[in-house]
Formats: sequence, structure tokens, C-alpha cells
Amino acid sequence: MDQLRAMRVFLQVAETHSFARAADALQCSRTSVTTLVAQLERHLGARLLHRTTRHVALTPDGATYREHCKRIIADLETADDLIRKAGDRPQGRLRVDVPHSFGRYLLMPALPAFNQRYPELALDISFSDRFVDLEAEGIDVALRGGVGKRARLIAREIAQSRRVTCAAPQYLARASTPSTPADLRAHRLIGYQAGKARSTDWQFCHDGQVERVKLPFSLTFNSAEAPIVSALEGAGIIQTVDLLVAQLLAEGRLVEILHRFACDGPPLSVVYPPANKNNAKVRVFAEFAAELMRDWKRRSSRPRQAKLSA
Repeated sequence: MDQLRAMRVFLQVAETHSFARAADALQCSRTSVTTLVAQLERHLGARLLHRTTRHVALTPDGATYREHCKRIIADLETADDLIRKAGDRPQGRLRVDVPHSFGRYLLMPALPAFNQRYPELALDISFSDRFVDLEAEGIDVALRGGVGKRARLIAREIAQSRRVTCAAPQYLARASTPSTPADLRAHRLIGYQAGKARSTDWQFCHDGQVERVKLPFSLTFNSAEAPIVSALEGAGIIQTVDLLVAQLLAEGRLVEILHRFACDGPPLSVVYPPANKNNAKVRVFAEFAAELMRDWKRRSSRPRQAKLSA
């Protein structure tokens, strides 16, 4: 027996004093109404209704049970309403995973504005450059570059990146400025190696074609952020995505080189499990991240370029 349904049917019969009218109100058959009330009475071991051919009335037990049923149904409807409203209002804790460099250079400066906009939402942010199993590790939403087709994740692209090759002004003043990708072999290069994989090849565009170039690195890091920090200290040349160094380029702390050979980088996407598709917390974070990228596109000026040597 579906006791909750039986209680609802019993209340309708008690209110209308009729099995037939209750059936009409509930849009079901009179037989099903009669059956459910009978099952409820057997379950309770008590008669709830006096039945005659002309009238249905509550027994003393039925009157007592009706009051309890009304409170239970009202409490249930209140709980349902609270949860529905909570689903529409971002509140509670949201677990987010982002790449180290994105988190440091783009997300962290914007967090005060996010906290002010959603004061009831607490962020639990982890920095990671690996592809985290969101469901296994309890992550609600993540930001990832170059997310492929993953059957168990929903991905929303929020920005397209561009690969930039750059160095600090003090390094270029000391070591000269490369004019072509081939010139890089005479320079100190700083590479990125994800995990146990080999160092990432650099990419350049020439005549509309993307060329992957294997280069000798003087320094290699397993963090996408570390090469940026190293380049700022004048240690050498890096290739990264513009999303991470746009502000540094605009300030002149890094200088873009080989601009005419630059090509598109991976898109930046918000990813989350399908179960979070209608989660208000995930929705507002995804919207904020997309807004952050749109604002970055508007604010960022064209990166300063070094003068090409003759």
C-alpha cells in the first residue's frame, strides 16, 4: 500500500463525505478510492469511516486520524516548497576545481565580487592541473581547458584562448628577440610537463597551418603557473594561453613575441556532472565564470609586442 496516497484519498473522502465525489476530485476511479481507504483501515486495524448508502461520516478514530493526516500532509508540502525554493536560490557550499594558473590570475581577483553577489554561497576551491573525476571526488563544478567529449560530464564553453609566446623585458634586453620560431633554439626556453607525460610541444601557425615544434627546454615544470612565474623573473621564454597572461602583457611585465605566428589555444569550459544540470549553485558559478571571461575580453588591451630584430 502507498500509505501517503491512501492518506490523501482518505482526507478527500472525509472532506467531501462521499467516495464518488472524492474520486471525481482526485480524477481516479471510485473503486481505487474504496480500495485505498480499505487498505488503510486494515493497516491501522481501525475503522475510519461509517458508510451508508447515502452518507459517509468519520468515526472517532477517523476524526483523530484526519487531524494527524492534515498536519503530515501540510508539513510535507511545506518541506517540498522549501526545497524547491532552495533549488532556485544559491546557498550552501559549492565545491569547485580550477587550474592553478586560472585560479591565481583570473578567479581569485574576482572572488570578492562573487561573494558580495551571493553571500549565502560558500566556495570550497581546489587548484589542480589534472582532470579530476568530479563525481568520485565530490566536486560540483570545474573549469577546464581543452575538455574533450566526456559522456558523464556536461561542458559549457565560456572562452576561446590564443597561444602566446612571451618573455620578460629584461630577458629580451639581455638575449635579443626571436624573429621566427626557428630562432627559439638559441634561447632559454621554459616548458610545461603535465604529470609523467613528456613536455608539451609548442604550436605556431604558418600559412594557415598549425605546426607543432619540439624544442629543447632549459627549465621544465609540472605546473602551468610555474613557467609564468619563472618568466617574470627573466629566466627565459614561455608559451602559454592569453587567458593567463593578458594582464601581465597589458602591464608590460611580459612582452609577446612571434605574434604573427600565434594560433588558437584550447577553449575554456565549465564542466559538471549531469546531476548538477539544474543546480542553482552550479548555474550561478557558471554564469559568473562566463561573465568574467566576457569582461576580460572587453578590458584586455592588445598585448604589447617586442620589436622584431632585423
